[in-house]
Amino acid sequence: MTTATTPTAATSSWLDRTGPAAFVLLSAYAVVRACWQVLGFPGDMAPGDIKSDLVGFTGWAGVALPLSGAVVAAGHIRRPSGVGARRALLIAGPVVGLALVAAGALFLLDLMAMMFPGIGLEFLPAGMLSRLVCVGSGTLLLLSSLAFVNDVRRACRRCGRTEKSVGRLDTTPRWAYIAAYVAVGGCVVRIIAQAAVGFGENPLSSGVAAMAFEGGFLLAGSLLPLALVHGWGRRWPRWVPFLASRRIPRWLVLGPGTGVSAGIVVYFGIMLVVMVGERLQGRNPFPPTGGLDLPETFFWFAVPAYFIWGCGMAVAAAAYFLRTRPVCRRCGR
Repeated sequence: MTTATTPTAATSSWLDRTGPAAFVLLSAYAVVRACWQVLGFPGDMAPGDIKSDLVGFTGWAGVALPLSGAVVAAGHIRRPSGVGARRALLIAGPVVGLALVAAGALFLLDLMAMMFPGIGLEFLPAGMLSRLVCVGSGTLLLLSSLAFVNDVRRACRRCGRTEKSVGRLDTTPRWAYIAAYVAVGGCVVRIIAQAAVGFGENPLSSGVAAMAFEGGFLLAGSLLPLALVHGWGRRWPRWVPFLASRRIPRWLVLGPGTGVSAGIVVYFGIMLVVMVGERLQGRNPFPPTGGLDLPETFFWFAVPAYFIWGCGMAVAAAAYFLRTRPVCRRCGR
């Protein structure tokens, strides 16, 4: 009988390569943004009346953000031994990484415009590429931060687990079920809010693309959250031809659950903060624009509903991750 070996500092994994990748990408992005700042941006970078391609980072702040990320990534590569430097990196890594992902929140609209052409959203290639790099580099920095944390904790470099880590869940806990149904409830509230003002009052155009988007919207608000907690989200139901009772590939459910929930939480979380800030200053967060005139009350129901939907699904996705987590082939945990 073989026993698991304790991971050493010499053991490497794909996570260790995210630090150099983040450093290269962030450095290049900072240089490109500096050139844009001096020479001018290549056309329209954001939809509608939005002035910046990044949320919350305009002007030279849009250069300082990726530059800061490059500095943090360099620290991850160097792996300083000093206690103070390590603590600083443990804090700075997640903070800057999340800031990069949040700054590129409009990428969610870019994906919608690309996947559902004709729904009325403007597709801006240059702006989309900028936000893709921002979100991608932020994700790389977060993964690099995870590798750095694993190194500090002396965790397995493949799975990040230690002897005290939470193991694989044998059953889906009650809190996961609650979170999934809260997510569905958020989707229902969003639909009710739309029904109150009329389904014709929305910024999306009609047509096949709009119908496809609405179908995806309903699936992401009902089937997906429930698949993360119920057994039919792990094994195909018996009535499915050729696949009955077979195990569903883990990332077929976990991937959309994680991606959709992350996108909703980041985008509508930022929108909710902006709404509160605008209202505290006595301004309407959503003044009539583009021929769309919806009451402010609608947004105070719809936006929090989206945010709750995303948070609930994120919690359910975390439970699915632990429920389907395989045994690590390196450390045996």
